[in-house]
Amino acid sequence: MAGEVLHAPREKLSRHTLALHHAISSLMEELEAVDWYRQRADDCEDDELREILLHNMREEIEHAMMTLEWLRRNDGDFAEQIKTYLFTEGPITEVEESATGSGDDKGGNGEGGGGDGLTIGRMKKRR
Repeated sequence: MAGEVLHAPREKLSRHTLALHHAISSLMEELEAVDWYRQRADDCEDDELREILLHNMREEIEHAMMTLEWLRRNDGDFAEQIKTYLFTEGPITEVEESATGSGDDKGGNGEGGGGDGLTIGRMKKRR
């Protein structure tokens, strides 16, 4: 799986970075399992097996959320973004505009605008 790949030599990574890597890789695997179980359940013609597959899917969602909560508790960047976006109402892009103050940048380039958050698009602009 892609999440198992380190992009820097292990000995150069901090313990915190390695822990985040383990959590992110696990989160990716759990979400992939959710997708697989949901697809199998949709394709299943046996009602009892479908219910088992959906039960398994829900277990994987539980695991994913436990991992997401660990990320929130152990990384300030995750905590900040979770606080900004989760449990909000209305269009998500409007939540972003409100949080970053980028409501006046509607150029349609998909790169956001304003705010201090670094995204690939914003990093490219800084060159």
